[in-house]
Formats: sequence, structure tokens, C-alpha cells
Amino acid sequence: MPHRSKIELLRFTTCGSVDDGKSTLIGRLLLDTRNILADQYDSLKATSDQRGLSEVDLSLLTDGLRAEREQGITIDVAYRFFSTNKRKFIIADTPGHIQYTRNMVTGASTANLALILIDARKGILEQTCRHAFIASLLRIPHIVVCINKMDLVDYDKAAYEKIVEEFGMFASRLDVQDVQFIPISAKYGDNVVMRSEKMKWYEGSTLMFHLENVHISGDLNHIDCRLPVQTTIRPRTDEYHDYRSIAGQISGGVFRKGDSVMVLPSGYKTKIKSIDTADGELEEAYAPMSIAMRLEDEFDIGRGDMIVRENNVPQIGQDLEMMVCWLNERALSPGNKYVIRHTTKESTCVIRDVRYKIDINTLRRNENDKVFIMNDIGRILIRTAQPLFYDSYRRNRNTGSIILIDEFTNETVGAGMII
Repeated sequence: MPHRSKIELLRFTTCGSVDDGKSTLIGRLLLDTRNILADQYDSLKATSDQRGLSEVDLSLLTDGLRAEREQGITIDVAYRFFSTNKRKFIIADTPGHIQYTRNMVTGASTANLALILIDARKGILEQTCRHAFIASLLRIPHIVVCINKMDLVDYDKAAYEKIVEEFGMFASRLDVQDVQFIPISAKYGDNVVMRSEKMKWYEGSTLMFHLENVHISGDLNHIDCRLPVQTTIRPRTDEYHDYRSIAGQISGGVFRKGDSVMVLPSGYKTKIKSIDTADGELEEAYAPMSIAMRLEDEFDIGRGDMIVRENNVPQIGQDLEMMVCWLNERALSPGNKYVIRHTTKESTCVIRDVRYKIDINTLRRNENDKVFIMNDIGRILIRTAQPLFYDSYRRNRNTGSIILIDEFTNETVGAGMII
């Protein structure tokens, strides 16, 4: 099992319904952890003053597009980076509107944690359920439900507990393992970074404490060794005249110098001669590190191949069942052809069948409607032109995910999770 690095990176996404305060919460996190520069804060204050607001509108920090500021909503995914002494963070602030569900999928696809906001006055809404379902579908390991705007319900414990009970009932129908609830006021900072004096009945941690301490190193697959090959490195310089290595980002498992490995699809077997990185040679490497691996034998290995262990190989096949989130205005239907990208491999595929679509509100399956329009989610069967080396998405998010691309426009039209 690999050791934890000194400062871990936590990726988290904020989601929920419209006006639940996602952008304000991010602004509050950045402000109270001192990750906003003085001139940024002055700019926010000036804009807020121009609008006649009595307080600084922290949501302006992430709603960076002019159209977003004018409408007072989040349209695109806004990424923000900040850090504390304990961790580094990348935040994906995703839209709450139904028509931007695809943006939520984009922002959540690489997240370790999903932060779902619920307005304490309104309770659980349709988009709350939709985003919780997508977080479950994407197998985000940790979910934090922030019941926001507690200041507008007089910090009432009963209002908080009612939402906790309702969300718990809905989440019991989803595949989620770790759910935490925190009552907050993003506007005033209650239980965001500092504990609230107005909610002494709440005995849990603040949001920032949870983000800094939630255990994420065990979320990656450290059992199944997978190195999708990106390229072969051959400098051909006087200093490295005979150097030849296989470069890529590890998608699972732990590789060690001297290990026996196998190359797919050829089936060639060899041993690891060395593991090189930008910081020098290593004795072992693990996901998600990017490495250059030298092998004892020279084989013809190229992009799209995969380095694995002989006794632990992924599934190999052309017929794949998957859940798909449709991201494009042009509909998906049986018989359509697309380019498929999986790890470092690219091929073409055809939609053989649409099994069912899912009603996000009821979680019921619709087996009669075979056409997917934008933001639809459901199960499909595809056949690829070339075999893929894959694991189920449940086992490995890296080797179990695909994207579908329109072969004429090169647009990404679908995101799939292999079953």
C-alpha cells in the first residue's frame, strides 16, 4: 500500500438546486481560509456597492462570466484552486439549472467528494435528487450535504433534522457509502471554517475541518495494476542513446522495480527494469502518478496498449454495457456511430441497443423510450471496432469510464460508465 504524500490534493464539486448558495459557499471558503487577494476582495466590494448591496456578494468570485453575473446564476463549470496547511483543493462549481446537468457531470467526473447544498427553507428539490443520483452514478466516494441558509430559519435544529431525515430516505435508494450532514450559513460563515455560536446544538465538525481530514487515499484502486500506454520515449541523444521507456499515467495498482508484467494486447511477458519520473528513479509507483517505465525486453508497444500483471488482467471485449449521461443536443438512438475514447485508446463504436432511460425524480426505468436527448441518463449496449481493456466503473473509475465523440464535429456527446 503506497504511503500518503505530504500534502494531498482533494477534488470536490459543489452541486444542488438553483440559488442554494453554491457560489457563495465557495467564496466564503476562499475568504475565510485567506485565499483571496486584497485587490480581489476590493473588486468584489466595489461591484456589490454598485448593486446597492449592504454586504459583499461572495458569489461574484466564481460566477466569472459576464452572462452569469448579469443573470445572477452559474452557467458553466468554474474551477478554483486553494490550499491550507493540510491539503490542496480543486473546486468545481457546477450549475444548478436542469439544462446544465451535463456541466455537473463534467465537474463531478474526477471528484473525490461531492458537496450538495440544500436551502434550509425549501428542503429537497428535484435538482437535489438529480445531483445526488449523478454523484452516486459517478461513484464519488464521499458526499457532504450542507443545509445552507440556516440564518433564514433562525438556526432551527428541527428544520435541519427534517432535511437530514428526508435526504437519508432518498439516499438509501442510491449506491452511496459515506454521507455527512452539516448545517451552515455560507453568507455569514457559520460552520464553514469557524464553528457557529448560533448552532451550539450541532456537535459535528465544520465543513473545512471535514474537507481537510476526510480519508481519500484509500479511494483509489491499489490492487489491479493498470498502466495505459500514452507514448514510447526514445530521446536518441548521446547521453541517452539506448534509452527506451513506456510513458503513461497509472490507472490502478502499485508497480515495483523487478515486478513481472504483461503487455496487452500482445500478451508478451517481461519484467520492470526501472521506473523513472521527472524527479528521478523510483522503487515503486502507484495511481495516479505519471511515469516512464523501462522494461527488460524490447517489444513493439504503442499508444492504447496496457501494462498489467499476468495474473490480474482487465476484461477484454468489444461488447460493452454502460450507463451513459448524454451531453449533446443531437439525440442518441440505436444504430448511431461514434468515436469512443477509453484510457489512451481510441476506436469507433455503434449503439447496438438502448436498454432503458432513468427518471431522475422517481429512479424508475423507462424501457419504451429508446431516444436519448441532452441530459438524459440510462443504460446502453455498444460494440466497438477494436477490443478494449477495461474494468467495471465500480471497480476502477479510470479504466471503467469512456467518452463518446461525434466523428464529424469532434464534440464530446456522451460520458459512459462501464457496468
